[in-house]
Amino acid sequence: MQQKTKALKAAFTHTIPVMAGYLFLGMAFGILMNSKGYHFGWSVFMSIFIYAGSMQFAAINLLTALFNPINAFIITIMVNARHLFYGLSMLGKFRGTGKKKAYLIFGLTDETFSIVCSAEPPGGVSKGWFMFFVTLLDQIYWVVGSALGGILGSIVSFNTKGIDFVMTALFVVIFVSQWQSQKNHIPAMIGVAASVLCLILFGPNSFIIPSMLVIILVFTLFKKQIKGEIAE
Repeated sequence: MQQKTKALKAAFTHTIPVMAGYLFLGMAFGILMNSKGYHFGWSVFMSIFIYAGSMQFAAINLLTALFNPINAFIITIMVNARHLFYGLSMLGKFRGTGKKKAYLIFGLTDETFSIVCSAEPPGGVSKGWFMFFVTLLDQIYWVVGSALGGILGSIVSFNTKGIDFVMTALFVVIFVSQWQSQKNHIPAMIGVAASVLCLILFGPNSFIIPSMLVIILVFTLFKKQIKGEIAE
């Protein structure tokens, strides 16, 4: 129990910035769901069992559109395709986590991925439990925010136009934070250049997967050069 308590305290410290963002984003999601006529319980249910951030925002339109499972499947793949690459990069990190591994995979969001990749638990703290509590705390923040937003939306009337932009804003903040924390910006520049190129070639609705494939290809072909630049 003492080991888990230490891991929880260490994880909480690292997730404070995510808490600030997720409470606000979750509230935005809950408000949008309520504006479409859904009880706040639906927001909580989706945040517990789907927990897909930007896909939950996209799912609001899917819920109110004509039933089209194929279209929903394609949109889900497009929006969350990046998690395929997150998962591959976490194979080593999650090794040896036992029963916690299933939840660590399920709860791997952009922000959780960023913390788990960059943060190291203090001495004497189990890495497995540290990652578990980072993941759990982040989801709790999101669920609580969704519930608050749904309840608030049912009490106070909001003009929800543009509120779904909060997810884009969060991605920008994460990118800026990562940029400032790293001395070498070559990987980030490659990602931006590949994304812009694919955006021009494939359009705003189809550029995500091609851009990821281009990024992987470039990293694979120039792996030694990139590592050499980073080491310097």
